[in-house]
Amino acid sequence: MIDIEDQLTLDERSSVDFVLGLRKRWSDTVYPALAEEYAATGEAAATVDDATPRLRALELYPWYSHLERVQQKMLWKTVGEAVVNRDTSLRAQLAEPADGARGRLVLRPDIELPSWYTDFDIHIQPGSFFSDDLSAYVYELGARIVMLRDNDGYKFHRLFTETALPELPGATRVVDIGCGFGKSTRPLALRYPGAEVIGLDLAAPGLRLAHAEAEAEGAAITYLQADGRDTGLEDGSCDVVTGTMVLHEMPTEAVRATLTEAARLLKRGGTLSFLEFMPTGDPFRDATIHEHAERNNEPFFRHLFASDLVAACAEAGLTGAEWSPFDERRDGRRPDGWGERREWHFPWAVLTATKPGK
Repeated sequence: MIDIEDQLTLDERSSVDFVLGLRKRWSDTVYPALAEEYAATGEAAATVDDATPRLRALELYPWYSHLERVQQKMLWKTVGEAVVNRDTSLRAQLAEPADGARGRLVLRPDIELPSWYTDFDIHIQPGSFFSDDLSAYVYELGARIVMLRDNDGYKFHRLFTETALPELPGATRVVDIGCGFGKSTRPLALRYPGAEVIGLDLAAPGLRLAHAEAEAEGAAITYLQADGRDTGLEDGSCDVVTGTMVLHEMPTEAVRATLTEAARLLKRGGTLSFLEFMPTGDPFRDATIHEHAERNNEPFFRHLFASDLVAACAEAGLTGAEWSPFDERRDGRRPDGWGERREWHFPWAVLTATKPGK
């Protein structure tokens, strides 16, 4: 498989490095300065709603917010041009039949994509993730920069599988909802080598790229174009159902329907585990998360923060539902909290629950 980064010209590499450096300084320099200015305004706000107007009134805030939005647009322009410059070769490798394919790719050209999925250019990515085969390459390359190069080799997803999922030597089926271009699914195949691993997503471009890359790595994974609310898989057929960074991109009712579907798929004693985001409890930091979501075209982030997904899991027939903080840097699932961090970071967290019985 072609790794676009290996082919970048000097000018392209310089542009990528500039955007990456800009994003890092926004996180580790501008954000702490904003937090210090906020702290100097007086007693801390009690709620996010109270913190938000104080945040917006800060002298540094226009620069902070503008820099976040601009560097995100620069990101997509930079990686988009790098991908388009290699249009022919990238499309060709998706079209190549796999000799002795180990996995499967099942697409549904007639699938109806929900309006809440198609109406927004999520992350401000032009055309979003579902519009064209090249959009999957754009997102894959862009995601490396968004995560500040700390998720290269899918480190976050490996930490998730290693620290948040149970050891199940006898697992027979694992399902990953919202698998995108396969960044979350391939670590599952390593964690559960004896199981059938299935990645589901609405976006055909991402599934094509996921399948091609899995085959190149010799991973036997099935990729299905399907809605996480109605997968078409059998009742009680899965040992584990997962998803990473997918629930915050759905409206509340779709999230609840997805959790209900996950509960239906699980065997008795099976595990549900979603890597997502949760409020930190710090009104200022949580206000910046809300503001980030609005600038990043993620309109349902607030819905997730306002939802009681522990209760939703119970309503779906699951037990022991809980949230645990997740430290993406090194520790993974971390029940004792995120620890002190000066830089802006996503409030990663893991939602887990169990299907009762054996």
